[in-house]
Amino acid sequence: MNQYKSGFAAIIGRPNVGKSTLMNRMIGQKIAITSSKAQTTRNRIQTVYTCETGQIIFLDTPGINRAKNKLGEYMLKVAESTLNEVDVALWIVEPTDFIGAGERYIIEQLTKINTPIIIVINKVDAVTEGEILKAIDTYRNACQFAEIVPVSALKGKNIQELITAIFQYLPYGPQFYDEDTITDQPERQIVAELIREQALRLLDKEIPHGIAVIIDSMKERPDGTIIDIDATIICERESHKGIIIGKQGSMLKKIGTHARYGIERLLDAKVNLKLWVKVKKDWRDTDTLLKNYGFDMKQM
Repeated sequence: MNQYKSGFAAIIGRPNVGKSTLMNRMIGQKIAITSSKAQTTRNRIQTVYTCETGQIIFLDTPGINRAKNKLGEYMLKVAESTLNEVDVALWIVEPTDFIGAGERYIIEQLTKINTPIIIVINKVDAVTEGEILKAIDTYRNACQFAEIVPVSALKGKNIQELITAIFQYLPYGPQFYDEDTITDQPERQIVAELIREQALRLLDKEIPHGIAVIIDSMKERPDGTIIDIDATIICERESHKGIIIGKQGSMLKKIGTHARYGIERLLDAKVNLKLWVKVKKDWRDTDTLLKNYGFDMKQM
């Protein structure tokens, strides 16, 4: 009898609860971008965890919150459709005894699915044991769930216990990916996300939601020494363009320098990164532009 298990686990939760940090921790490598700003993850990022027990394919969904524009609608649709396609859902929450409107909206979505739910209480390194117990008690009555696992994605606490819990809900079956596969994301997409991550971290709060990053070209030099990458940051307003470029190009240079470090680690090669900035007014509410930047509602 086949003892190998393989299946899909969706990671859901409000923005900023640490979903991407948790997935990166479980995989052991940085794939999903992390930021303290909302709407960091825009597409489902598929990563793969393989061990002797089996294989877990993680889908890191966009944060579930009420949509404010067409991009928001797309992200919500991605997150909600994912929940019905997986073997188990990991609902990531913070260690609190108060359930706010954002969490109640997620509970509303979770009542519509039959998928087993593991409630993962993250950031337990930041609170006392008593507060963790209060949080467990609070979420115990929130919705129908399979189990509750407290973890610290940042410190790596209880991660193995969580992986063991996930395997309980996966079916027996063959592995979907080779052992050395960690993501199905095209390299270009990850490179674009690494640039966007640095823009999110370095720019003013109101600007990041209105940016997208397009890789215009990515070529290895014939001698194999350097990869040349040309990328464009798309923003919604002329005033934003000025802020992204910065005084004498200082901000754009800073974004490029920080992003290049992550890209070189990802590609294991020297990178020559050139960035441009273009204004596309209201791109987050324009179907054709959303499609051009990789968000296609029709594919849902």
